Amino acid sequence: MKKIPALLIALALTVTPVAQAAEVRSGVYTVEPGHTQVGFSLLHFGFTPYSGLFSGATGTLVLDPARPAASKLDVSVKIDTVQTTSDRLTDELKAADWFDAAKYPEAHFVSTKVTATGAETATIDGHLTLHGITRPVTLKARFIGAGVNPMDKAYTVGFEARGVIHRSEFGVSKYVPMVGDNVTLTIAGAFEKQP
Repeated sequence: MKKIPALLIALALTVTPVAQAAEVRSGVYTVEPGHTQVGFSLLHFGFTPYSGLFSGATGTLVLDPARPAASKLDVSVKIDTVQTTSDRLTDELKAADWFDAAKYPEAHFVSTKVTATGAETATIDGHLTLHGITRPVTLKARFIGAGVNPMDKAYTVGFEARGVIHRSEFGVSKYVPMVGDNVTLTIAGAFEKQP
């Protein structure tokens, strides 16, 4: 039987996630980029969904669990962090025919309205700027957990969110409709509380 290292056991015992979203500390949080990811998936020639990932997000979350409508999200991600399982496709996505990362280096989302839909869920309406075009986008968010990160001792809160965009509305229309226009976004967001 394989032994679990004592350090891992000690770390596991120090993690005290908050069970209820309403108990989360209010305040200003910044994105923890190492554990925040923006995944995307679209239909490839009608055969299979194909996925990729953006990383290195930056931004802030103003969080008020007592008044969710007062919460605000402002997050950017660098386009040249895009990754897929194909090096060739990854390079193509950065080029002018797709995202044109040299001309449009960031995607930027700013919330305009946060609406609680349950004890641990919310709808986040906002504006997404991608490829130089700004369009309204709605994300369905779910609280995952909160507590002191045992590694860096930062009070951290985590969420997941999903949304769907039509890439052609942002001027990224190469191979539509053979390669799907509907893009599902899956976001894992980690945020660290600021003093």
